[in-house]
Amino acid sequence: MTNTSDPLRIIVHAENPQPLAQIIEIECTEVSVACCDTYEALPETIDTFRPDVVFTIRFAGTPGFPRESLLGPNGPKWICVGGSGVDHLDHWDPSQVTVTNSAGVAAGMMAEYVIGGFLHFSLDVPGLQRDRHNKNWRKDRHMVPLSGKTLLIVGLGNTGQAIAARAKAFGMHVIGARAHPVVMDNIDEVHGAEALPELWSRADHIAVCVPLLDTTRGLIDQAAFAAMKPGVVLADVSRGGVVDSAALVTALQSNKLAGAVLDVFEQEPLPADHDLWSFDNLIISPHCSSVFDGWEELSIRMFCSNIERWRQGTALRNEVRPT
Repeated sequence: MTNTSDPLRIIVHAENPQPLAQIIEIECTEVSVACCDTYEALPETIDTFRPDVVFTIRFAGTPGFPRESLLGPNGPKWICVGGSGVDHLDHWDPSQVTVTNSAGVAAGMMAEYVIGGFLHFSLDVPGLQRDRHNKNWRKDRHMVPLSGKTLLIVGLGNTGQAIAARAKAFGMHVIGARAHPVVMDNIDEVHGAEALPELWSRADHIAVCVPLLDTTRGLIDQAAFAAMKPGVVLADVSRGGVVDSAALVTALQSNKLAGAVLDVFEQEPLPADHDLWSFDNLIISPHCSSVFDGWEELSIRMFCSNIERWRQGTALRNEVRPT
């Protein structure tokens, strides 16, 4: 909490920070806002402006992100991450700095991305496109419904729950795994993470949407792929490193997967010589499943709603622990 008699000093760190800063100045009183639009300039901006809070978007990837300045001696008491992932901050001392994120802002869009990927393969959109190109009228074609299929969701946060709601609308049987299992809407079975070895083989579709932590790095590994049933479709909207890329390539080479929908990778951008580019049964997107017109405005408005909580010393929405 900061002294309510002083203006709250806020840095907006984004590729185009001015419109976001204007929203803060309109929505919030007693604020002083500075803008920064590069990674390189943030350390000096922090040193000279001495912010109470930094709203920051990882707009140019993780390499070069100015983590040390944010968590350094002149850094803010509160860091608000404009996206959901906080792995680029690595570990921090929660007694020195509070970290929040914007989880939930893009959950609906990411869920549409996942369901759209599943439909891409269940309807054989690539095959339909080839038939159109070849003017081939195939009378033996038939559609494969999502209804009745089993979806395993790994991670039942905002995104996982949004995926579950849409999957139930398609008539899917939804099972999920999370660290602390509780009964949840739209999910037929909620299991603990320790049950995953028994759950892989039950799924026709798998959606991965957990954060990257020490406990989730390499979670979907060679053993997990070996336990999956043939013909499974995998969608990964978590963070690069949750799915072991080498194990994924091996699973694709053995035709274990009918397809995969990949929005995150261990190395981004995905190198041009990476084996994943060579597979036809993949959707590869540049970490954009959460990017849509207006997402930054929604994120900054969520941040604004937290400012009064900060001033009052009450619990912040979406506070994240380093573990």
